[in-house]
Amino acid sequence: MARSAAAVFLLLICCASLAAQVRPDRIRVLESVMHGLLIKKVDPQAPADAGHVQGPVVFKAVIDKTGSIESLELISGHPMLVRAAIDAAKQWKYKPYMLNGEAVKVETTIHVDFPSPKEK
Repeated sequence: MARSAAAVFLLLICCASLAAQVRPDRIRVLESVMHGLLIKKVDPQAPADAGHVQGPVVFKAVIDKTGSIESLELISGHPMLVRAAIDAAKQWKYKPYMLNGEAVKVETTIHVDFPSPKEK
């Protein structure tokens, strides 16, 4: 009985050690947290033919270890605003997200807002 308990204990220690060494490729972080790390935000320029189209364009974004936008995947938004939203968001820059003292790649959601002309 003592041998089997010791073997289980040793197995648990080995598994815990291996789990501690696993580093995820990227982690999911709330948009509100990443907003606090935003250091450069470029406002979008609505296309001239967009008329009175307004509102947010929402993306799933991957931010690399340096804080640059690596990729954007459209979630929602008016089709006439998507290209301008991509052009603006690709210029955004974040402080690197740190996990256990190391910068990590992040997946998050970002909103690129196109306000009404009265709000500008």
